[in-house]
Amino acid sequence: MTRIISSLAEVQAAYDALYCDLWGCLHNGRTPFPDAVAALQGFRAQGGRVVLMTNAPRPNRFVAAQLDRMGVPRDAWDMVVSSGDAAQAGMFAGLVGRSVYHLGPEKDAGFFTDIPAEFADAPAIARVPLEEAEGIVCTGPFDELTETPEDYRATLLYAKAKAMKLLCTNPDIVVDFGDKRIYCAGALAALYDEMGGTSLYFGKPHAPIYELARRRLAAAWGEVEPSRVLAVGDGIRTDILGGLAEGTDTLFVTGGLAAEEFGPEIDSPDPARLADWLSAQEITPTLAIGRLR
Repeated sequence: MTRIISSLAEVQAAYDALYCDLWGCLHNGRTPFPDAVAALQGFRAQGGRVVLMTNAPRPNRFVAAQLDRMGVPRDAWDMVVSSGDAAQAGMFAGLVGRSVYHLGPEKDAGFFTDIPAEFADAPAIARVPLEEAEGIVCTGPFDELTETPEDYRATLLYAKAKAMKLLCTNPDIVVDFGDKRIYCAGALAALYDEMGGTSLYFGKPHAPIYELARRRLAAAWGEVEPSRVLAVGDGIRTDILGGLAEGTDTLFVTGGLAAEEFGPEIDSPDPARLADWLSAQEITPTLAIGRLR
């Protein structure tokens, strides 16, 4: 049964590291949540390591720069591991070919241009028009504020006819940008799968992002047992499902994507509603909290 807590401090002594989601937990896409920042600072102050694990389709340095612009202090986290980082490895391995069509906004160009040292000698990846592509790299809609997956049905039908694979750099279906809900790359990849195409996933809840986080955590501070890691997030089928698959405890932030399911008090989820909803999802987080604090 999922235990509801009121603060991270109640349980933090049991863990050496956090895999903490960003959107819906630490910020809303525009501004950070002060209580969440304080909670992460408190965890680090007692010796814990904070790995910000995000399904952002960009390499980690671009995510860190975005956090800086938002005003998230550097003493709230230790490292960033992004879906973009894990997906780059798949791209440079040639999983969707060497000539690819970029389905996504130009703001995600760093996925192609910010090449980690480990791939410096890999064969080049060229961005080409759809008609010349071997596969697709999807970082999201071109205009995430107005478009839906259905706007891409014709593009995906063409890709399917050509037997192209789609590399999904962000498995999230939606996120809340301020007070607006927007579609992510995962929604386009899911539609492609429904249409009979083949999508490849690298972010939460899929294994590659966790494998990358473990390697980087171990390289910096030594191995951390899964039982001493807490996965934190508001995505029941990304953050929580992924953490459970990795054998870690999980903290479900109910005040994020599914906030309306748990009663009018966002900071205090109704236990009965939470239990019913989790039963319907067939997923049982270790812990739950209204907002990260």
